[in-house]
Amino acid sequence: MTGMGDQEVLARRFEEHRGQLRAVAYRMLGSLSEAEDAVQEAWLRLTRADAGAIDNLAAWLTTVIGRICLDLLRTRTSRREEPMDETFVPDPVLRPLTRTDPEQEALEADSVGLAMLVVLETLEPDERLAFVLHDLFAVPFDDIAPIVERTSAATRQLASRARRRVQGATPSTEADLGRQRQVLDAFLAASRGGDFEALVAVLHPDVVLRVDSGALVRGGAVSKVVHGARTVAAQALTFSQYAGSARLVLVNGTVGVANAPEGRPLSVMGVTIADGRITHMYILADTERLERLDLPAVLAD
Repeated sequence: MTGMGDQEVLARRFEEHRGQLRAVAYRMLGSLSEAEDAVQEAWLRLTRADAGAIDNLAAWLTTVIGRICLDLLRTRTSRREEPMDETFVPDPVLRPLTRTDPEQEALEADSVGLAMLVVLETLEPDERLAFVLHDLFAVPFDDIAPIVERTSAATRQLASRARRRVQGATPSTEADLGRQRQVLDAFLAASRGGDFEALVAVLHPDVVLRVDSGALVRGGAVSKVVHGARTVAAQALTFSQYAGSARLVLVNGTVGVANAPEGRPLSVMGVTIADGRITHMYILADTERLERLDLPAVLAD
């Protein structure tokens, strides 16, 4: 039996890897709450293991978190009678726009954009695991193969197939935060002013808007996918009364918009930008999920 002192040492060693484990789980699951649950399960499995026999704790924990997430993804897939709803928006990672803390950024796992997370949701569970562990965390295929119960060569093919889909479907975006901010400032100004043509001007002609309001919302605020600058601009004007309380924040490491009028979580929007125009918009308006993000605290910081 592990003594209290040994348990404390083990807990400290585990905490050293928590940020990395959460980053893996978030990319695998697209859910912050599920990622935290997966990390907690990894800790429980560590306490039940023979820690003294683990030569490389980081590699052991990465393998364990991979197995946990893969099981969760496979369960999701088996329960899903229909293809994933195209309106789904993953949980965003939010930070105040004024804060710049590279170490915290790494821990919060916001260097993967919402656009890529949306594409990752379309992969098969085994493909997602192989791609995330190898391409995003440099885990060797020989270490991934036992998790998916395939040969190293077959695992390499899984990652290659996933990589082609991710690269082909993930839109590129402006990397400069200053230019991102200029575009979002223009979008908000046009929304607040009810200026339809100014909204159209800041949107790419083929812009795609994805709104995830949750399964229970009906009417004009229902989950939807909208295409085209003029249609999206009209949609934005429909909700322009909320633009006054919208604030710029960092959404998965890029400039986005969060809205919590009078402390009531309303929406979070991430975007991709190219050539000074918004090409894709990802809006999470599911109040139950938004409440877990603690929007008022982010906006107050």
